[in-house]
Amino acid sequence: MSSKKRKILILTNHSYMLYRFRKELIEELMKNNEVVLSMPFVGHHDDFMNMGLRCIETKMERRGINPFTDYALMQFYKKILKEEKPDLVVTYSIKPNIYGGLMCAKLKIPFYANVQGLGTAFQKKGLAQFVTFLYKTAFKKVETVFFENQVNADEFTSRKIIPAEKETVLNGAGINLKTYEYKLYPNNEPPRFLYLGRIMKEKGMDELFDASEKLHNDGEKFVLDLVGFFEDEYKEKVDELVKKGIVDFHGFQEEPRPYYAKADCVVMPSYHEGMSNVNLEASATGRPVITTDIPGCRESVENEKTGWLCEPKNSDSLYEKMKAFLHTENSVREQMGKTARKKMENEFDKKIVVEQTITALGLK
Repeated sequence: MSSKKRKILILTNHSYMLYRFRKELIEELMKNNEVVLSMPFVGHHDDFMNMGLRCIETKMERRGINPFTDYALMQFYKKILKEEKPDLVVTYSIKPNIYGGLMCAKLKIPFYANVQGLGTAFQKKGLAQFVTFLYKTAFKKVETVFFENQVNADEFTSRKIIPAEKETVLNGAGINLKTYEYKLYPNNEPPRFLYLGRIMKEKGMDELFDASEKLHNDGEKFVLDLVGFFEDEYKEKVDELVKKGIVDFHGFQEEPRPYYAKADCVVMPSYHEGMSNVNLEASATGRPVITTDIPGCRESVENEKTGWLCEPKNSDSLYEKMKAFLHTENSVREQMGKTARKKMENEFDKKIVVEQTITALGLK
């Protein structure tokens, strides 16, 4: 690594998520550089401070477009960039990417952006055109853009937001194989499916609940563990499924590892992902995964080897894969989990992703 100590400013929209998925990268950056974080304080910010990092609390409306608050955020970024005078800036998520990127370009500060999935931004025509314009403007001077799957990168090059030589595709944030150790496969009776994440439409909740009810009505024996925050529209449905004995609802849990260990199979029927961290965590624990055949999910699961791929937004397809799991011998399920763990070791080890990131940042 370069012997010159540089100042790196990281802009993100969520302290909790940054700590959960980028802590190892930040630890590596701190070895030879001064690192400063700008983010809303929504969890784990005290852990960052305990690591010796300086953290700048940043007010931000994470969702939606409000010209007044977004302009205030852009001016805030301009102010801290002038004050901190970083040698380079790393941005995560759409608003830091765009507004931080615009200010970096204006002040001639090298910056590197992370696109962690496209969400709904490119699915609605009017919004897609607007977001494309914003990204094109913000990314004119970007050094490189990190993507979590090739399809997302291709979307940006086909829209002429960036040229192909400015894309860097990584296997998501990778998975810490020491934190997520292999756990002996359980012998639950009945088998337990696990869904871990926000309980919302875009994560495939309608399809998951439809498939689960259909299996239940068929007389299949299983439990679906739900771990995550509600979206209000699903409260009534979850309560109904709990009363029917289909679902055990655990709410949000700070520590997901015991739930992976207890599960026979993890289900992630999402509509869109950058790279599903749930799939990586489940696979590293040694659990088969049922997930949608979409970019950000299919890369981490080999169909009928480490899990099953189903069609997105298709409850019948999900039902068939969940039924296939229930009719698979326990010894075969266990072997699928071991194969999943091996795939994580070979392709998704966080150490490799961190090293690739440091190299792309020009710090090695």
